[in-house]
Amino acid sequence: MSIPVETFFLKPDAQGTLQAQIQQMIAEGILSGRLRRGEKLPSSRKLATHLGLSRITVTLAYTELQANDYLTARDRSGYFVSEDAPEPLPEPKMPEAAQGVDWAKALARQINTSVVPGRPSDWARYRFPFIYGQADPALFDHTHWRLCAIQALGQKDFTALTTDYYDQDDPELVEFILRHSLPRRGIMARPEEVLVTMGAQNAIWLAAQVLLSPERRAVIENPSYPPLKDILQQTGCDVSAVDVDGDGLPPEALPDASNVIFTTPSHQCPTSATMPRARRLALLDEARKREALIVEDDYEFEMSFLSPPSPALKSLDGDGRVIYVGSFSKVLFPGLRLGYLVGPEPFIRQARALRANVLRHPPGHIQRTAAYFLRLGHYDAQIKRMSRLLAERRQVMQAALLDHGLEIAGSGTFGGSSFWMKAPEGVDMEQVRQRLLPEGVLIESGARFFSGDLPPKNHYRLAYSSIPSARIAEGVERIALAIMAAQAG
Repeated sequence: MSIPVETFFLKPDAQGTLQAQIQQMIAEGILSGRLRRGEKLPSSRKLATHLGLSRITVTLAYTELQANDYLTARDRSGYFVSEDAPEPLPEPKMPEAAQGVDWAKALARQINTSVVPGRPSDWARYRFPFIYGQADPALFDHTHWRLCAIQALGQKDFTALTTDYYDQDDPELVEFILRHSLPRRGIMARPEEVLVTMGAQNAIWLAAQVLLSPERRAVIENPSYPPLKDILQQTGCDVSAVDVDGDGLPPEALPDASNVIFTTPSHQCPTSATMPRARRLALLDEARKREALIVEDDYEFEMSFLSPPSPALKSLDGDGRVIYVGSFSKVLFPGLRLGYLVGPEPFIRQARALRANVLRHPPGHIQRTAAYFLRLGHYDAQIKRMSRLLAERRQVMQAALLDHGLEIAGSGTFGGSSFWMKAPEGVDMEQVRQRLLPEGVLIESGARFFSGDLPPKNHYRLAYSSIPSARIAEGVERIALAIMAAQAG
């Protein structure tokens, strides 16, 4: 295959004849390593047409480069970079980027660029990855997902694959959500009340953008899902953080002037607390008094291997003030980025319009593949398999934590995939996290989950979804030793 002719350009300020400029252009490409030995150059006709020159000029340049061993000619095949061409020169030091723009003034707002601190992209090479929300190949049904993906590529589904739905979604996926996913949470809805999103975080962003403005106040839990604070900052709204307790968000602590309340009642992030039914009803009552809306992130409800999950907050909502956020990414794999919003039709209409302006809709092939995977029962089978393996890992981890005297601050009543931990006062778990990296141990320090200028530094989260049971005990031992060393100074 030829080197694309579009990659060749003559410098507007180049010196010398056109033939010399062509020679210099190709020689520089070889010496820089961009053009590699054995690669085929464009034909003299194509390069001449592209550069707007005569073919003889290009041919003469090629001939001169061949004479200097930069190129070699093959009968009826054209010109190639010679195997005897000079070695690429050492990479030159790049000049510093131009600083003609004051970006501190040019940017309308500063957005947090550290999405998940402390989670390296190569986390899988660490022997003890106690990190949350990553895909463990042992837990995923790759075979059936691949078959569903192939089925979704078939002629029957060509329309679903290629159509621009504009602001609509795959009807088969929406139907499954309506007839299977939502009824499991006690929710009944119509197609006009469902919007497919690029994961739960995208759903929360859409809700925040539609519902909030600088004149409104959002209420979040403390501690809470870290990206939520960044999402709300982008709206310019006031944010009030309410401390959670063992039952989650306390309704009586809500500020009087509350417009939108963000909560994770089924599995509080990160403490794992589950909000009792009586408190859920009280929260709805308090929201009604304030004429506030509630955004419910139904966090990890599928992982209910200890006891059945409580009905969703939205299932108790008689006013239509709860916006429900669900996701398939946690059970399938995080890179899927497929979630959904459920809410009253006027809200969904606006969220749909906003999504259409930003990204139209999630890719049709992904939606149809997921629809097949769900409809054929593979999703439920995966939940069952994951629940069994996570229950085993949880038991092993809980025993290891108790053996080493590590304090569990929150563990969930129905399952989940992590423990919320608390180290002794004075221990900085971010320093402990960094100390553990050379030992192959990954943990999440907890300060980023808290709101306020002085968040506690002695919390951390240990997930067991990404680490095999056989490695948990040794990993926990290393964590305990690192905490002891931090205490000793």
